[in-house]
Amino acid sequence: MAHSQFDLFLKEATYLDQASESTLDRDRLYGLYTSWCFINQQKPGPESEFWAAMSHRRIASGHNGLRMKGPAAADYILASYPGLV
Repeated sequence: MAHSQFDLFLKEATYLDQASESTLDRDRLYGLYTSWCFINQQKPGPESEFWAAMSHRRIASGHNGLRMKGPAAADYILASYPGLV
């Protein structure tokens, strides 16, 4: 079964943590996706296509229980907060 770019992104860069109050908001989730694309040398889809795919997978842009993981998380954090390095 072939996995879409969005399925691979969710598998490799996120995990579900519904016990936490902290979650990825709209900007952070799309930003994490673009970091994941950069690391994996893939062209990111337009934001509208990304949200359509997330909606299809029942991933909300608000409280969705998703947290960051992996190399894309590190890339996103360093890109978002350049003062850390």
